Amino acid sequence: MNRDLRVCFVGDSFVAGVGDPDFRGWVGRLASAAHAEGIPLTAYNLGVRRQTSAEILRRFRAECAPRLREGVDARVVLSFGVNDAMHENGGPRVAPEESVANLGELLAQAGERGWPVLMVAPPPIADDEHDARTAALDERFAQVCAAAEVPYVRVHQLLRDSAVWAADVRAGDGAHPGAAGYEEMAALIAPQWRAWLSR
Repeated sequence: MNRDLRVCFVGDSFVAGVGDPDFRGWVGRLASAAHAEGIPLTAYNLGVRRQTSAEILRRFRAECAPRLREGVDARVVLSFGVNDAMHENGGPRVAPEESVANLGELLAQAGERGWPVLMVAPPPIADDEHDARTAALDERFAQVCAAAEVPYVRVHQLLRDSAVWAADVRAGDGAHPGAAGYEEMAALIAPQWRAWLSR
């Protein structure tokens, strides 16, 4: 019998693939590549624009549970942080300590249900000050995931150094790339994604 592999991709607008004229984003690219490599899966894109870790935590269980029912190979990919680090009303939308606590709680909730998690770092945008805050969050997220033995894909710095990503974000809305940028992000995630699926 075929493996019933289901993956919920939970996060923000980058998970949703905002800005991609192909409407695939990095999530669609990873899922279609897995299918082409003989790993059929059901991918649920649960990305919501402008959402912070606090908002994602509030909906996490209710959205994933019906999709990841008992008896299937149920998994979760998380990615967020750019909106947490956004400054509004004189400070970040979510304080870094709270972002870190929210990630810890998400990992705990997934762990209770036996859902393996892959975490993808928040990507950079065309704003150096914002990126500095996101990069600091990236470091802390990496530590939380290491402590929980959850694989963490470090795309933030690699994308900051990518001319393709930077040009694509600038050509878009200053935050989201187009197809080329998402292609670049998917390629960076792919090796750890493949290893994680094979476990």
